[in-house]
Amino acid sequence: MTAVATHPPFTLAITGASGAPYATRLLEQLCMAGQRISLIVSGHGMRLLSTETGVESIAALRDCVGASAWDEFVTVYDDADRGAAPASGSARSAGMVICPCSMGTLSAIAAGSSRSLVERAADVTLKERRKLILVPRETPLSSIHLGNMLKLSREGVVILPAAPGFYHRPASVAELVDFVVARVMDQMGVEHSLGKRWGAGEDT
Repeated sequence: MTAVATHPPFTLAITGASGAPYATRLLEQLCMAGQRISLIVSGHGMRLLSTETGVESIAALRDCVGASAWDEFVTVYDDADRGAAPASGSARSAGMVICPCSMGTLSAIAAGSSRSLVERAADVTLKERRKLILVPRETPLSSIHLGNMLKLSREGVVILPAAPGFYHRPASVAELVDFVVARVMDQMGVEHSLGKRWGAGEDT
């Protein structure tokens, strides 16, 4: 286990778009990398975890990630608590990732809404000019979806769709999940060993 990092935590939010395996794998890998995480799971995000992974509660998510790593690196915040640390620009933060990111959440961020802690934390991330990474999973996309993504991209937000590649010839669903999680961690600047980089020949 990597020693506890001294740098600020990333905020990781899980919302209701399909893609719970991406969220659980990302959380697991961030803990393995010694990255501190401020975790927010929306109500729809919790239902998604239950539907797609069988994780029925925060306690079950802790067991999925690993209790010791969770206790060392993860701090959980209630999505209804808009007064929690991630809602304040004065709280130290390395940025925010929403994985998966529902189109409703993406729309609310584009509109500057702050109806929940997830939305407020994203709004704060934008105003403080910190890194914001959104991992949407939706198809097909309407012109409204695309317009919201373009608006946020112009504000510096990284739009990273959950769109795994196949050039590495994945042999399992887990490898497809890792493909996306690796790209998210690259954007976060967190070292990982999920697969090989194209043309590099060595593990990443």
